[in-house]
Amino acid sequence: MGIHTTLGKGKLYEAHSQKLISKVSYKIHEELTIEGNLEKWWGELTLTDNLRIPDGDRYVIQLEDRRKGRCSLRRRVNKAVILMPSRYFFVIQGTGQLE
Repeated sequence: MGIHTTLGKGKLYEAHSQKLISKVSYKIHEELTIEGNLEKWWGELTLTDNLRIPDGDRYVIQLEDRRKGRCSLRRRVNKAVILMPSRYFFVIQGTGQLE
């Protein structure tokens, strides 16, 4: 069992319509079983477009290696830079396999 971390750029889609929402930058952690099978995945992402999207579990992320997976998102705000607009990032939780 081990955790594999991947950084990259991908795309975020609406789960039902498969409509592209935005390009994203992500950091995904995949927990693998001893046999090397995916057990669960999670991470963080930021949208390249300045959009406000609702929290929820109705998204599909496509990674750089073309794998896709259903996920839920929770919005977080990074207010570390004073006098700059708030920058949103999302905590991502996989709700299925990355295939």
